[in-house]
Amino acid sequence: MKPGVKEEFEVPEGVELKLTGKTVEVSGPKGKLMRTFDLPKITLKVEGQKILITADSVRRRNKAAVMSIRAHLQNMFKGVAEGFTYKLRVMYSHFPITVKVDGKRVLIQNFLGERSPRVAKIVGDANVEVKGDEITVKGVNKEDVGQTAFNIEQATFIRHRDSRTFQDGCYITERA
Repeated sequence: MKPGVKEEFEVPEGVELKLTGKTVEVSGPKGKLMRTFDLPKITLKVEGQKILITADSVRRRNKAAVMSIRAHLQNMFKGVAEGFTYKLRVMYSHFPITVKVDGKRVLIQNFLGERSPRVAKIVGDANVEVKGDEITVKGVNKEDVGQTAFNIEQATFIRHRDSRTFQDGCYITERA
């Protein structure tokens, strides 16, 4: 038997896993996710309620790829079972900011007294809710939820002003 990297872990209860070629489909009570892991020299196998990720050599690059796939799969399992939630807080001291959701984008109006609204894109199937000064981003895909929260935070980034005085913006306060 030739040496290699093997990583085996169980699929949580309530989560269904289907493997076709190098495409993994995970479904659970919150939703469904699909991802293709097309990495050379890495194989995936499903044996009952366990998934086995193997690489044919013990090189550092292959071990990193195996562990990355494992982390992605665990995030997929958590997403379809529990979901991901990011909370942001709207902070202002100069002009009152209003935040609205318009389709697949978030509009941040009256930021620093600007006439045109700043726009942040909602990525994938992330769901954005605004209640007062609290913005909640929810979804099953960790990457979509995190990127959407970051887009909102980045839309209120202040340039060419003293950051100690102008602390207005939308800031990520909680990740779950």
